[in-house]
Amino acid sequence: MLNVVAIMGRLVADPELKTTPAGISVCTFRIACDRNFVQQGQQRQADFIDVVAWRHNADFLCKYFAKGSMVAVQGCLQTRQYQDRNGSNRTAVEVVADSLSFAGSNKKPGRQAVDDGGEAPPSSSPETAPAYSQGSAEDFAVIDDNDDLPF
Repeated sequence: MLNVVAIMGRLVADPELKTTPAGISVCTFRIACDRNFVQQGQQRQADFIDVVAWRHNADFLCKYFAKGSMVAVQGCLQTRQYQDRNGSNRTAVEVVADSLSFAGSNKKPGRQAVDDGGEAPPSSSPETAPAYSQGSAEDFAVIDDNDDLPF
């Protein structure tokens, strides 16, 4: 059987670290994942997905992430049943995080990150990568393949 989930989105709220009576760190949080398609005349829709992180993953998340941070989560899907305050049976569906990763830069006031589809933030250092240029036939050498190959 296979139960693997990989999602990326932004934290809806600041994560809060809690500790179980046994002293284990746990953090339950929600991320917003934009859908890939937009219906004409409507705004982009998002799915809000509940995630739970345990132990070092919970500590890591609470230390380095805040509301609006982009996070990549890899884990598995888990369902659990419980009774609400009215005594009704409910089912919770959540992702149990096996690993958490930074996924892009945080938005800063007045700037927009490249991975968010906007312009690149201004850079104080000059561009070091060469620009792409088309080559010509003179740029290539002819290889004599009539010789015996060493292998």
